[in-house]
Amino acid sequence: MTLLITIIAAVITTLIWYSSEKARELKVSMLVFMFWGASLMWLVDAAVEFIEIRAEYFTPAAADMLNDSFLGLSVIALALVIWVVALLIKDPKHVIAARLQGKSNS
Repeated sequence: MTLLITIIAAVITTLIWYSSEKARELKVSMLVFMFWGASLMWLVDAAVEFIEIRAEYFTPAAADMLNDSFLGLSVIALALVIWVVALLIKDPKHVIAARLQGKSNS
């Protein structure tokens, strides 16, 4: 489930990044790289687990699927938090700098 969830997140963010100039301004590419990196990590983990211990990767128990779902959603949430913090630090639209100087974009 973690692999599936991160691949879905990677595909969605890739489509958003590719189709929107505004998304490129807001550094969505950082999310794209994080989600594709996580997907690659889970893919390698699944392959190694299957090769080494013949794990039943394609027939997991319900409890394992629930745990993996929580892990996948946690990975997405952590990536979003990292992206928001990086966005606030880089301030590509200079919103924070304007607020700190007493100006308003409205």
